[in-house]
Amino acid sequence: MQFKDKFFACLSLGERTYRTDKSDNTQRPVWDSEKKVIVETNGPHIARISVFETNRFSKNTLVGYCEVDLFEMLTKDLEEHSEDLPLLDPSSSNATVGSITISCYIEDPVETEQSFARRVLAIVDYDENGTLSLSEFSDLMKAFGNKLAVAKIEELFRQADTNGDGIVDIDELAALLADQQEKEPLISNCPVCGEDLGKYDKINDMIHMTLCFDEGTGNQIMTGGFLTDKQTSYGWMFKLSEWAHFSTYDVGLHSGSTASHILVFDRRTKRIVEEVIDGKIVLSMRALYQSKVGLTLINTGVKDLLKNLSEKQGKKMNSPESAKDIPKFLELFKDQINMDEVNDPIESFKTFNEFFIRGLKPGARPIAYGDQDGIATCAADSRLMAFCSVDESTRLWIKGRKFSIEGLLGTSAHSNALRNGSLVIFRLAPQDYHRFHVPVSGTVEKFVEIPGCLYTVNPIAVNSKYCNVFTENKRAISIISTSEFGKVAFVAIGATMVGSITFLKNEGDYVHKGDEFGYFSFGGSTVICVFEKDAIQFDADLVANSERSLETLVSVGMTLGVSTRNKGLQVPELQKCSLE
Repeated sequence: MQFKDKFFACLSLGERTYRTDKSDNTQRPVWDSEKKVIVETNGPHIARISVFETNRFSKNTLVGYCEVDLFEMLTKDLEEHSEDLPLLDPSSSNATVGSITISCYIEDPVETEQSFARRVLAIVDYDENGTLSLSEFSDLMKAFGNKLAVAKIEELFRQADTNGDGIVDIDELAALLADQQEKEPLISNCPVCGEDLGKYDKINDMIHMTLCFDEGTGNQIMTGGFLTDKQTSYGWMFKLSEWAHFSTYDVGLHSGSTASHILVFDRRTKRIVEEVIDGKIVLSMRALYQSKVGLTLINTGVKDLLKNLSEKQGKKMNSPESAKDIPKFLELFKDQINMDEVNDPIESFKTFNEFFIRGLKPGARPIAYGDQDGIATCAADSRLMAFCSVDESTRLWIKGRKFSIEGLLGTSAHSNALRNGSLVIFRLAPQDYHRFHVPVSGTVEKFVEIPGCLYTVNPIAVNSKYCNVFTENKRAISIISTSEFGKVAFVAIGATMVGSITFLKNEGDYVHKGDEFGYFSFGGSTVICVFEKDAIQFDADLVANSERSLETLVSVGMTLGVSTRNKGLQVPELQKCSLE
């Protein structure tokens, strides 16, 4: 390492993050930490390892990170595989700050079950001979909290005693527990975490309890219970606020005083990540959008203030002086902007807005199934919510009292074909690539511009019952006529600090799925696509996350859904694909 301080490391996989203890004061920190994790064929397999410099009083500092595809490591023909991985500098993916050594191995499920059996056997193995008599076995059943009849216990004992020697050893107990938990569970609640068992469709109860025992007894060294690596880095002030219930750290929809963190699901890595947003901005947005006092302010001049502020900011970002803000912006969003995929060198941008609407190199955003118009793709690098109906969107996400398709599109763009349609929301954050692309192939029928406010499109405002962001904000609407999906409304919505919305196509143009459609100037912004009722079947993972009120981080060109009108279209289901 290039630093001289104490460090800790984090392992993030899927929706779970684990952290090591602090290392010693050294340039070569050693943690020697182990954690068992489930790696499923259809589940998350890209693990992120992050190294933080520790600070006792405030947030810890991320100094390096790397990603490793566990499938690639574990499918190599080795019992155990060690690898040295470069730790990337968060501010530049081309620079490294050191390296980290990790070691992976596969544990046989039978060994996992035996590990659990060995632990529970020790609870009632009074003579410590590694076996159970009938009386000890009976005490174990009672310890599980299962009120089995004496006759049933004796029957299970005979079933477990496969060699008929009158005692049950570890292997026999493990086989019984594994088999019985599948048929008629002996253990209804996990002895460690207390969760109800029998509801795990991805991992069985035995593995769940084994991992809980590992963590609960300290055998695994790494501490769990975190959602993101960023959460592990917060200092004692954050822990105090959690203890005092000033903030909560969880997925799903939170409003008011608990809307302190924006968590999204990264579709590429299948991992929960935290969106970077300044704490002072969070506080101000909550004050403005999540209270009746804020509503009063909005109705007495804040709308005009936001508009004037955005116009001034737009002019500023088009000035040559604004180019000096580019390095500071890149530092703020280090490890979230990949300059390697940008088409032009950073020194070529003469204003901040030129950088903000930067184009990408050809092929940086491949379009899924580019030759199949019956498959819609994502329109922007964004955080996505997909809903089959307006009722679903207002129940799970949009809390404004007046949201409707008619209100969103206005009288000029709305048609009966889009009434009660499905909708997908693409929310762009400032650090995103801000050009949007066509999600479907078809003919551009018309463009309609609707003037309006410039509220923020941050979830704190969208989830507020005091304002109607999507139906009051300035927006530009395009109606695309397609053969596979019918009419599709493409709605580009302005937001606070968004100078303008620019379309690159004209009425009457035929557009192909994945074509560049336009761009937003400086600021965060949103695209909403409205499909005719029952015209599209959204991808299952997008719907599942939306039902949890959890945004999905997507990129341009990723699959969005399939036309329900083309019955002959066959798309591989990722959940059913196996690793070769």
